[in-house]
Amino acid sequence: MAVYTEVSDEDLNAFIAQYPLGAVLSCKGIAEGVENSNYLLVTESGPYILTLYEKRVNRADLPFFLGLMEHLSAKGVGCPVPLHGHDGEALRELCGRPAVLVTFLNGMWPRRIDPYHCAALGEAMAAMHLAGADFAMGRANNLSVSGWRPLFEACADRAHEVKPGLAEALAAELDLLEARWPSAEGPDALPSGVIHADLFPDNVFFRGRDLSGLIDFYFACTDLLAYDVAICLNAWCFEPDGAFNATKARLLLSSYRKVRPLSDAELAALPLLARGSALRFLLTRLYDLLNHPAGAFVKPKNPLEYWNKLRFHQQVRGPGDYGLE
Repeated sequence: MAVYTEVSDEDLNAFIAQYPLGAVLSCKGIAEGVENSNYLLVTESGPYILTLYEKRVNRADLPFFLGLMEHLSAKGVGCPVPLHGHDGEALRELCGRPAVLVTFLNGMWPRRIDPYHCAALGEAMAAMHLAGADFAMGRANNLSVSGWRPLFEACADRAHEVKPGLAEALAAELDLLEARWPSAEGPDALPSGVIHADLFPDNVFFRGRDLSGLIDFYFACTDLLAYDVAICLNAWCFEPDGAFNATKARLLLSSYRKVRPLSDAELAALPLLARGSALRFLLTRLYDLLNHPAGAFVKPKNPLEYWNKLRFHQQVRGPGDYGLE
């Protein structure tokens, strides 16, 4: 269960008294997510999500995350919005942790991905990229190419415990990606802006066949827009047996392009960006698996799922292998 910090009734009531929400009716830990402590809180004025930010979140980044949600919501993007208390502040302290209360987003994330989910995601992601174009704040992506080697070096000595020869294969891939990674500056730069960077299915809500909104912006940053697309290719377009579904990829990409066209350079870079995305999530999963504390409630995810995805993208010859003509 992803609740690392327990909140007493006394502390919760004192916290909620800072908002015009009435009395607390119920508060239940949410057993999803791996980074922060989340509670479904119901007061006399309705349901909300209470988040306590744990040690992996830098407090200095929180104004960016909270400001981004407010900006995107004002532009019509469905997402939670931070609540401001009687004093006008949104960011507070609770049980020694930075804490925020946000609006409740109706919907459920899809447990089984159908093609229509991918089409709706592509459109919503493109709309989010356009809406974030004039967001005044920026945040570097510390889990982009410059952050991968430290992660790799922290895991290399024990990577063989997960798969023999894995360290050597990852070292070669990292060398290639560092040498070829597209630039966000200069004459050959790919378009950059605010990306979500973690648009996995559990962060995208649907009501029926309609996408109702996006949640969990705590990896959002300024980076290549097409890198966000590549992350979603990996997260949404592979089947449980590991097979790549070109139909889902085509729908995701074509729906995105209807809202925000992808340049020829972005399309050409997709295979490399998808390899980078696969390596990023492989490395973070590998690190978490090798450093998993005994007795922890959250089960680490399998890094080899992303090894298989990386191997697929290494064989891709161009956008046509993603279902595009």
